[in-house]
Amino acid sequence: MKKILVLAACTMLAFACIGCGKRDDKEGNVNAEGNVNAEVDVKSEGVMTYAEYMAAAMDSEVVIETYVQAKQSWWEDKATVYTQDKDGAYFLYNMACSAEDYEKLVPGTKIKVTGYKGEWSGEIEVMDATFEFVEGGATYIAPVKDVTSLLGTDELIKHQNEFVSFKGMTVEAAGQDADGNDVAFLYNWDGSGQDGNDLYFNVSLGDATYSFTVESYLCDNTPDVYAAVKNLKIGDKVDMEGFLYWYEGVNPHITSLKVVK
Repeated sequence: MKKILVLAACTMLAFACIGCGKRDDKEGNVNAEGNVNAEVDVKSEGVMTYAEYMAAAMDSEVVIETYVQAKQSWWEDKATVYTQDKDGAYFLYNMACSAEDYEKLVPGTKIKVTGYKGEWSGEIEVMDATFEFVEGGATYIAPVKDVTSLLGTDELIKHQNEFVSFKGMTVEAAGQDADGNDVAFLYNWDGSGQDGNDLYFNVSLGDATYSFTVESYLCDNTPDVYAAVKNLKIGDKVDMEGFLYWYEGVNPHITSLKVVK
């Protein structure tokens, strides 16, 4: 489920940069040995490490340096952005941002963010934030982390908001259509939507079933992932990638999906 912005989502989406595009690697990410460039580790004076950020009290001011991974939305000079460094990920919700600066927030870009640590239904985020570009800093695109084996464990939440993958999961019924037939996905969590809205679908691993989402602010109905979910059949085996969003439990925002069997 998403936080509903005050004005029409369709207008906001006209300004949004879709996060489901290709995640091109950036020069400066790795050295010749394949290790993360040491510059990625560098924090400015007064900037928290990821561990310090996670240890900070709710509603306290936080100052972080992080790298843009995907943009979810922009409206009325506020942006919602997925970011990550080598130690963890940060969800920046409604961060003050001009339209001009929003265009500059391309994946890999390093920014310094000052805001307040908050929580909404289990999702840890930075709210009421401002930011500045870190000029001359390294760029960084986080590698995808396979967290399939962590589903159902207390370890999974430690990777909240990271770019992750899930492999070999089975599509289950998401609900029923108007005729009472099982369907593989729903528009919105309760089936109340239409093409262009969020897609909700259920996937299982072992005896446990999880609700995954194609978030329409992050991926509208034009990327491949949207069509892929609409073509799912119950029983399909799928591999997926996306951001490990949390809503009253794990609720990943999926950006790519492939049927493997």
